[in-house]
Amino acid sequence: MELNFSSMALTNPKIPSFGFTPTGIFLNPSKSVRLASHHRLPRVSCSVSTTDSPKLVTSRKVVAMAGVSSRDLEMSNLTALSPLDGRYWGKVKDLASSLSEFGLIYFRVFVEIKWLLKLSNIPEVTEVPSFSKEAQSYLQGIIDGFSIDDALEVKNIERITNHDVKAVEYFLKQKCESQPEIAKVLEFFHFACTSEDINNLSHALMLQEALSSVILPSMDELIKSISLMAKNFAYVPMLSRTHGQPATPTTLGKEMAIFAVRLSEERRYLSETKIKGKFAGAVGNYNAHISAYSNIDWPHVAEDFVTSLGLTFNPYVTQIEPHDYMARLFNNISQFNNILIDFDRDIWSYISMGYFKQASTTKAGEIGSSTMPHKVNPIDFENSEGNLGKANAELTFLSMKLPISRMQRDLTDSTVLRNMGGALGHSLLAYKSAIQGIGKLQVNEARLKEDLDDNWEVLAEPIQTVMRRYGVPEAYEKLKELTRGKAVNEESIRTFIKGLELPAEAKDQLLELTPHTYVGAAAALALAVDEALHLGH
Repeated sequence: MELNFSSMALTNPKIPSFGFTPTGIFLNPSKSVRLASHHRLPRVSCSVSTTDSPKLVTSRKVVAMAGVSSRDLEMSNLTALSPLDGRYWGKVKDLASSLSEFGLIYFRVFVEIKWLLKLSNIPEVTEVPSFSKEAQSYLQGIIDGFSIDDALEVKNIERITNHDVKAVEYFLKQKCESQPEIAKVLEFFHFACTSEDINNLSHALMLQEALSSVILPSMDELIKSISLMAKNFAYVPMLSRTHGQPATPTTLGKEMAIFAVRLSEERRYLSETKIKGKFAGAVGNYNAHISAYSNIDWPHVAEDFVTSLGLTFNPYVTQIEPHDYMARLFNNISQFNNILIDFDRDIWSYISMGYFKQASTTKAGEIGSSTMPHKVNPIDFENSEGNLGKANAELTFLSMKLPISRMQRDLTDSTVLRNMGGALGHSLLAYKSAIQGIGKLQVNEARLKEDLDDNWEVLAEPIQTVMRRYGVPEAYEKLKELTRGKAVNEESIRTFIKGLELPAEAKDQLLELTPHTYVGAAAALALAVDEALHLGH
């Protein structure tokens, strides 16, 4: 997903212009974007902002949308090529400051400045003496005050250079001409770097920021919502279905607990993925570095620089960081999404069977079907499932394509990496849709009771098991004869039990069983779900 900051008017005569141009006016250039010096992938809390303020908010930076009428915003939605930038913008906008074109430019500026500051702290690089506090403050001010206007200026330079990273270098040289100390060392911007030194760190920081500030907190909120269902419904008995047929009873809460634990496990794997970076020059050997300063331990310098940004250093690279960590990360998200699809489909089925109601939370004027007035459709779970499928298609492509690059490097990864926002955007949209759907659910205990009352044959399992314990011959076969393909009710089950040659205590225990009480340890498992979760703190 990319924000359009260029001044390109709509020229297609088939698309109405509505008298506006989709330009940078949608973001306030007076608002700066801030990012701390260190970017670690923390175990984040699951608190997520629910404000309706029209701002793009991450944990470290803010890009505001101001001075734009709701009509202009709606027009922009109508002409957006991707629904993430149109119809669904309000639900995914928190990713924009890190995964948009603006975010990429910002992090490139950040890395270039941090590299110049690093050079100033290497004694052997005498041409770049240590900067005064004033010079350091000036450079930090470029980072802290980086605005939409600055990003637009970089794009203007790129129109001349036809090279996006070189445009950042020229932008910084222009910004620093007026600062006496920095003006003397302008040629040390981008020193010994290949573009991919800057890009790979920028992409890593973009991902880290998007994960820690948006994706992981949303995952945590989703997992907590499902675990709350597990605890709230721990004692609600439910008929299981295996192969679509009535099976041993469980509780609704225990079935929800399974999904909470599965999702939290994938969330843990994701948070433990090391986000890597390289800074080794054109083909990974520090050739240019050594040619200029042969007395410096450049691999050590590079490692120190990369880790100072909160990333894991990768010493064995070509021109590019090989993106194996990205493949691992995207596969983790894809598997999380697969589990959520399973959840969405189960909830959809339970709604279809009447186990859940949604009607009590419908809004006045809301319509479920254009022709059937009575309907309240499970649209949130359908929306979630659809977006998860779209996200996984993109995540799978990213994880399969990115680790492959011809010899020391080809450019195919460059255009592909610009699509990270789409994959994560559809994932985020799915998580929010599922959370919204969960908030509408109400258990229909009467319907659950009805199914249990109609399926006394599920007690064949405990009866034949107890019979086996006490040596009753052909226990399984006798229950098969009683239940298979026949109508079974409470009376027939109890009559069968009373006729068994069992100890009185065992027989009494069987007679006390009902489909409602034959749930094993389901309730205990549901209530203990939080002990099995891996969430941010």
